[in-house]
Amino acid sequence: MKWTLRTKIFIYLLIVSLCGVFLTSFSIFFGVENQFSNYLEVSRKEKTSFIEEEIIQTYKQTGRLISEQANSMLHDQAMTENLYYTLYDRSGNVVADTTRMQRMMHGMGMHQRTETADYESSSHTINVDGEKIGTMEVVYPVELVGEDFTFLKSIQQNILIAVIVILLLSILFSFLFSRRLSAGFMRLSTAVQELKKHKRVNVPVEDLSMEMKQLGESFNELANSLTKEEKLRKQFTADFAHELRTPLATLRSQLEAYQDGIWEPTPERLQKSHRELMRLVRLVNELETLIAVENPQKKLNFSTLEAGKIVSLLEDQFRPSFQKKGVTLQVNLPLKKTHFTADQDRVIQILTNLINNALQYTSKGKTVAIFTKDKEESICFIVKDEGIGIKNEDIPFLFERFYRGDKSRATKTGGIGIGLSIVKALVDAHHATIDFNSEVGEGTTVKVCFPKKRGF
Repeated sequence: MKWTLRTKIFIYLLIVSLCGVFLTSFSIFFGVENQFSNYLEVSRKEKTSFIEEEIIQTYKQTGRLISEQANSMLHDQAMTENLYYTLYDRSGNVVADTTRMQRMMHGMGMHQRTETADYESSSHTINVDGEKIGTMEVVYPVELVGEDFTFLKSIQQNILIAVIVILLLSILFSFLFSRRLSAGFMRLSTAVQELKKHKRVNVPVEDLSMEMKQLGESFNELANSLTKEEKLRKQFTADFAHELRTPLATLRSQLEAYQDGIWEPTPERLQKSHRELMRLVRLVNELETLIAVENPQKKLNFSTLEAGKIVSLLEDQFRPSFQKKGVTLQVNLPLKKTHFTADQDRVIQILTNLINNALQYTSKGKTVAIFTKDKEESICFIVKDEGIGIKNEDIPFLFERFYRGDKSRATKTGGIGIGLSIVKALVDAHHATIDFNSEVGEGTTVKVCFPKKRGF
């Protein structure tokens, strides 16, 4: 039979509680009985000593063994303490005997359990100055009788009532504690079941224990991450379908127009169809690149690079394009050589993408500046343009696939919205950082900082 966690905790707590209750109860139960029996034995010996001392004192004063006071003490102990005496003189003659009172009291039913109780006797020789003056035989019950038995019985009953109450409380508190201890796990289990159904879940952690709170917070982070990934996946699927649909629809309409004889396949129209086809090819190629750079198994070819040479390569690559568009390219080479460790091809790919974006969104007559900033542990490449800028609300989403703040502008530039996703993946692979600072109408500044040494 499979038990739930709550049932197991309840049973374990109950077992521990019951073991504690029974061990404590048995210790108290038998401990009290033994201690009380020892107390009665000591008390009996003291009372016997009192009688013996009284007999000795009487003998010294009167030369006899028994007096009225000693006789009264013998009868008093027989009535109240169940101690019966037979006193003999040195000749063996009985001087006093209270054992007959034992049978008389049994008949009167004055003491409880006296009829069934066993009795023992002990003999004491009475000496005065080394001379034997008589013998005293004491008869006493082996078990508790009378008030002693009633007193001990009352204590045992109270202990039994306390045990029953503690047992009930143990069951109650075991139930409450098991419910309390398993509450966090039950809450997480329910949340996991909801998560399996692709529902959005968030486990309340404020009232959980420290360990369960950490577990709950980790679960919430995981659930939020999965929800975000699911949202991105759906968004990516929708965006990808949209990106495919536009060139495919254009190509379809153009091909159908050729087939129906509506359009003549002139070189201009064929060039337009080819442009849409190449858009599809570029989309597939960039997706393959993105998948490749996001692959954690992808290895980078790290080598020692010099920042000035990287900037010079970029200047040579982009100078013709800037001149063709009429945009000024301002390159500030570093004053001293700064080296850093990175994959040269990937660094060129990152900066090429950023400079190409700056060129596309900067109007004729404006300027794009490229320079570096040397820091203690990193080297930063900065691309600053005087373009149209980016809205602040769009900046957090720049690295998402197919995201475009201005859809109409993206269509004009021919971008498909994956370039910055590739840039971000390559930056993360280098353990580098990238920051955007932009104002609409003023331009955009992008800073990419690479660590000088591989610290990972």
